[in-house]
Amino acid sequence: MNVSKYEQRVLHALAQGGHITYRKDDKNKIIEVLCLNREGWVLSDCNLAIFHKLRRRRLIASHGSMPYRITRDGLAAVRAQLDNR
Repeated sequence: MNVSKYEQRVLHALAQGGHITYRKDDKNKIIEVLCLNREGWVLSDCNLAIFHKLRRRRLIASHGSMPYRITRDGLAAVRAQLDNR
């Protein structure tokens, strides 16, 4: 599966324990997303377009109105990266 560099960064942050919080408008449509890594830092590469692409491909999912997390398909799509600590 072809995954862009920005999608790869978001999936990698989610695979390490991060999540995506969202805000909805009065019509119950998602208008803002915020990707947080496991330490609570914000990933600036995650925007609404990237979010919709990942959701459409079912690489991320939310259950019970909880924040979005990576799915098994998302874990299979992410490539291994070195952790730059």
